[in-house]
Amino acid sequence: MKPMTQNTMKAVAIDRFGGPETLALRTLAVPEVGPDEVLIHVESADVAVWDPFEREGGFAQLFGMMPKFPYVLGTGGAGTVAAVGAHVSRFNKGDRVYGAALANPKGGFYAEYAAVKADSVSHVPAKLTTEQAAVMTCDALTALRGLDDILGVRQGETLMIFGAGGGIGHLAVQLAKRMGARVLAVASGDDGVALARRLGADAVVNGRKDDVTPAARQFAPGGLDAALITAGGEAANRVLTAMREGGRVAYPNGVMPEPKLRAGVSLNSYDVIVDQAAIDKLNRLIEAGPFEVNIARTFRLDQAVEAHRALEEHYLGKLALRLS
Repeated sequence: MKPMTQNTMKAVAIDRFGGPETLALRTLAVPEVGPDEVLIHVESADVAVWDPFEREGGFAQLFGMMPKFPYVLGTGGAGTVAAVGAHVSRFNKGDRVYGAALANPKGGFYAEYAAVKADSVSHVPAKLTTEQAAVMTCDALTALRGLDDILGVRQGETLMIFGAGGGIGHLAVQLAKRMGARVLAVASGDDGVALARRLGADAVVNGRKDDVTPAARQFAPGGLDAALITAGGEAANRVLTAMREGGRVAYPNGVMPEPKLRAGVSLNSYDVIVDQAAIDKLNRLIEAGPFEVNIARTFRLDQAVEAHRALEEHYLGKLALRLS
């Protein structure tokens, strides 16, 4: 990594929206830190399932923003504080931090340095590595918002997490157990089943080969109280017939196809919200017991094209870029 006496950095950027081939390693200027921002010396960055959507121009259209090229991707990352803005008092140079930057006009985390709003940054929980914190930011906050704000999961309720081996799903299993729910995890493949079981799910079903609906009815004979759907499709729709009257279902925007439900069950889509209150709540839940962020593969920064292609393959948990 370059010392801060230099004003350039290595970054993966695009000059136009398109496929993985648009990603290229570039030398760019280090972003200037604003008064309410933190400049992070990035050690690891999240390779998220929505990164191809951003790479193809989806974020620019969704947020109505005029893209500025070269455009640096990466909505989550972690490293050490290189500089702080004049109005920032919570962080000091050298602090180990993680953060999120959705559609950040100063560029994302596929770079050696990222300038991020301070209220989207937190100290890394002691029990997590920098790489684990880097890849979990948006997924964990998405899981937490679905479970807490949207579903309002309560102690003793029966909850199904569909897609429990994925980035959001495997974190949701752990957060839901912290919240006192009885968790039925639906995961893909024997490896996904093993992961969900290791993370504390009360019951686990292999969505690839098992008939999930009878398992759900056995798990909750009176019907499931709630469900978090992180992967859509016919299998998800079939098992949602096991919801009780008045049950609640939530799914993050971007899950396709969107779930379909019978009458008498509420269905809510939602977006992640990244702010200091949400991150503080997440950190408290993480610190309350064992917590695992499963990283399936790690790529070098110059392997970003390969990392994006790996998003189309079967893997558990998360993919990461390593910058140091």
